[in-house]
Amino acid sequence: MRLDRGLSRLGVAVDKQNIWDEPDAAAFVRSVANGHETVPTVVVGDQALVNPSLDLVVAALHEFAPDLIPDELPERQGLVSRIFSS
Repeated sequence: MRLDRGLSRLGVAVDKQNIWDEPDAAAFVRSVANGHETVPTVVVGDQALVNPSLDLVVAALHEFAPDLIPDELPERQGLVSRIFSS
């Protein structure tokens, strides 16, 4: 929930999959989470991030999928603001 709220505040679009309703999604999560069904598991480009922080997801977006970053971002302190300012 915290990651979802953070991405929403930044205006980053997400495509949510329910691993308990979607067997293929569950199998993918297990494949990248050492056999566990850990949520959230976030995929950015070719990178799978298991239970990542908002800052880690934003860093991955910046590196692997910059086209998914909104043109205008609300102000945020910390690593996120430094990543988008560089």
